[in-house]
Amino acid sequence: MEIKRLHVGKRLSEVAIHNHTVYLAGQIAEDTTADIRGQTREVLGHVDRLLAESGSDKTCILSTQIYIADMALFPAMNEEWDAWVAQGHTPPRATVEAKLANPACLVEIVVVAAQR
Repeated sequence: MEIKRLHVGKRLSEVAIHNHTVYLAGQIAEDTTADIRGQTREVLGHVDRLLAESGSDKTCILSTQIYIADMALFPAMNEEWDAWVAQGHTPPRATVEAKLANPACLVEIVVVAAQR
């Protein structure tokens, strides 16, 4: 079976597609000076872009893992998530506090989705 990879780098690919399933690498904000709201909006924008490029969208998300640097940021992150997620298509989700690789990153989101 073919595996298609998008945005392949030395360390990771941003996307892998196999058997009509889209796997996104953990998405982080480029603007790490933004607060949790700004970083979450930016990350969700990356998710939208990569899903569209992969023939999918947020209504097709099968699961999501969210890593946040501090659970005190959870309510504000959730407000951004709630404004973005497709109602009626809310995916299974886990959210955990984690020490992220870049201390300036406040949130990292991993998505698995079906292709349309």
